[in-house]
Amino acid sequence: MKFSIKSLLAATTVLVAVSSPLYAQDAKREYTPVTDEMHANPPAEDWLSFRGAYNNQGFSKLDLINKDTVGKLQLAWAWPMAEAGIQETAPLVHDGVMFLQTNNNIVEALDAKTGDRLWTYRHELAQLPASWSYQLNQARRQKNSIALYQDKVVLTTADAKIVVLNAADGKVVWEKQVLDYNLGYSYTVGPIVVDNKIISAISGCSIAGTAGGCYILAHDFETGEELWRFNTIDDPDNEEQQKSWGDVPPENRWGGTPWTTGAYDPETRTTVWGIGMPGPYSELIRGSGDGNVLYTNSTLALDIDTGKLKWYYQHLPRDNWDLDSPFERMIVEQDGKKMVVTVPGKNGIAFGLDFDTGKYLWHKETVYQNVVSKIDPDGTVHINEDLVPQAVGEEHLVCTSVSGGKLWQAGAYSPLTQAYYVPLTEACNTVAPTQTEFTAGNAVGATKFGPRVLPEGQTMAGLVQAIQVGATEGTTKWDYRSRPAPTSSVLATAGGLVFGGDAAREIKAWDQETGEVVWSQRLNAPIGGYPSTYAIDGEQYLVVPTGYSNSASSISSAFPEIPLPTGSGNSIFVFKLPKQ
Repeated sequence: MKFSIKSLLAATTVLVAVSSPLYAQDAKREYTPVTDEMHANPPAEDWLSFRGAYNNQGFSKLDLINKDTVGKLQLAWAWPMAEAGIQETAPLVHDGVMFLQTNNNIVEALDAKTGDRLWTYRHELAQLPASWSYQLNQARRQKNSIALYQDKVVLTTADAKIVVLNAADGKVVWEKQVLDYNLGYSYTVGPIVVDNKIISAISGCSIAGTAGGCYILAHDFETGEELWRFNTIDDPDNEEQQKSWGDVPPENRWGGTPWTTGAYDPETRTTVWGIGMPGPYSELIRGSGDGNVLYTNSTLALDIDTGKLKWYYQHLPRDNWDLDSPFERMIVEQDGKKMVVTVPGKNGIAFGLDFDTGKYLWHKETVYQNVVSKIDPDGTVHINEDLVPQAVGEEHLVCTSVSGGKLWQAGAYSPLTQAYYVPLTEACNTVAPTQTEFTAGNAVGATKFGPRVLPEGQTMAGLVQAIQVGATEGTTKWDYRSRPAPTSSVLATAGGLVFGGDAAREIKAWDQETGEVVWSQRLNAPIGGYPSTYAIDGEQYLVVPTGYSNSASSISSAFPEIPLPTGSGNSIFVFKLPKQ
């Protein structure tokens, strides 16, 4: 099915009365159905998914904005987002339409050339008790919760539903209640859609009512029928996994949340996801002894047709500190061999894994950390036993912190340089297990965290590191350090640039080769979400989300000289080069 921008304009009363040559020109553009092939090899002018393509590289083939022209960028338009809350949005663009998911399950379609609204969808959320503070927070921190496929928009919601919308007008095609949100389940990240299968990952698995299961699921794109589900903390086919939880039965297990969208390889029909921490956070409280509590803090490779596990690799066994490892996995190719490259979690260690087998290839330290004592040549990870608490209230200084290392802000890989550009945070905090009652709608962490501090001798919280990716090792290409930490993901482009921003409201462009800042601009609020780029009528645009985030709040608390603006400031800024 094809539809034009003209039909989009007719779908909203906001723009019905608008008439100008611009709209007449836009009406000629056709919206073509989004296919698997397009997701695998996207048109340069589009930004079709969370990280641009199935491989999650966060790279654009556009090069009009480059080291020679970036200094000429001008504001094209800006848009205030529909809701306050945490700014973790990933704007998508296809055929001149920007699809913007914002907090509280709102989706907006905008004319990507002018920023004018085409339609809005608001999902009705059930009222939850105010005491369910952790679960209520999920609606405020939704990230990249949409996907484009065929002529539809797929939304995953804070009340654990999948909602499929018409891209033309935002009308609901179907919706499916996947799990019970009254127990605490929710969606905080978006799906990928592959071969008419919606692959999604549930969140909320550290909330009291969700013991026993955390899931990656597949649903039929046309009907919503569930095709398969994989339980990240209870795989009955894996005896090793069952033993890794010690005497803890499945019904008393928490955690294992896959709360960042996975990557996909069409050639092998394999999807790769990162998995979060166990719950409660301390093995003393959860009763798992010295077991590795699989598949927490792991990379999982699943068959998209069956949901069966192909392989796993655990990046941090026996997590006692909420240093979860669920963040983006990228598929890259080195010397004809596919790899998974990632800085998976808060301890900030980078890994290279063989894509076909999950075999460990290399690792690299980035920020200061004291949790992992060594990694063997076969990839076995050893933790620092001195930091494992033996009693309730026993406190240890742990680096990185719960708000340090690698967080949700995604890195990007450039095929031009074969380098992985990663936003990182230097931080430590004290951690101590507690005895606490688990209550509905709240997390089962049972841990007290001290205030965030910098590692001894460090004065700069922010680090953007370029890692030169090889088949057998990763090395530092360059470091860029700053007082404020990064608060946005980064974007790499064929123009030789990396874009990203920080809590001091500054969006920057770095030279991919040298790390030199070649352009910067201060905006209204901390830079957030997922910067992206697209092109219309031969002009390249740069998209920069801004607004409140947990990361920005944490940085402002630690460094009062970096104040947060009053209000959320949640907005989208779009830049472009002046017409020649």
